[in-house]
Amino acid sequence: MVEEGLVKRWSPEQISARLRLEHPDDPRWWVSHETIYQSLFLQGRGGLRKELLVALRTGRTRRRPKGRSVYKGLTSIPDMVMITERSPEADDRAVPGHWEGDLIIGANSGSQVGTLVERTSRFVLLVHLPQSRRAEVTSNAIAAKISHLPDQLVRSLTWDQGHEMSAHARFSVDTGVAVYFCDPHSPWQRGTVENTNGLLRQYFPRGTDLSVHGEEHLDSVAAELNDRPRKTLEFMTPSEKFAELVAMTG
Repeated sequence: MVEEGLVKRWSPEQISARLRLEHPDDPRWWVSHETIYQSLFLQGRGGLRKELLVALRTGRTRRRPKGRSVYKGLTSIPDMVMITERSPEADDRAVPGHWEGDLIIGANSGSQVGTLVERTSRFVLLVHLPQSRRAEVTSNAIAAKISHLPDQLVRSLTWDQGHEMSAHARFSVDTGVAVYFCDPHSPWQRGTVENTNGLLRQYFPRGTDLSVHGEEHLDSVAAELNDRPRKTLEFMTPSEKFAELVAMTG
């Protein structure tokens, strides 16, 4: 029904939409994404379960219930500006340039990669942090990563209350980018980056050393994610949408 490798490159939501587009007059091909998920996981026994780990980009062999979340420990950060103070334009994604950020943590909490996602386009940047996630190191690496972008496309950054952004005041002075912090235990307030981190675990499995991935490799992974069509973008890719936004800025 679906070409080889499509499940790994596309989500069941994208496959479902594609089948409807290719067979608009044949309801036998109209399969919901949830049906695809359940079919895969219910049949995932024995050897097939191992094949699922290879084929599915999430690496899971069970359908995870919605609404479950894990939140990192909190660190007191001075002078935080909470997400409730963020401009309403960031919430509806109508105005580009509002980013969400987070860290993917490696084995034994000994390595990390920074994730930045633009809310309107879902465009991803990965930040190379091979040795440390100290506040100064993290904020300097993020500042360097966004330095080549048009000012209109870097208006704000929303983060959780992890200690790695405790140098946010200096970061804002240096870059002109406002930093907002989520409420405790509220990962849905950064749902775009949470979803992106789930996709990235295909490339950076849990329990592995992330320091082995150089900046060139991180850029190639980001480019691959940015070239995936997204249902939320009417099946444009994040790269295409972001290029459109760049053109609009001037």
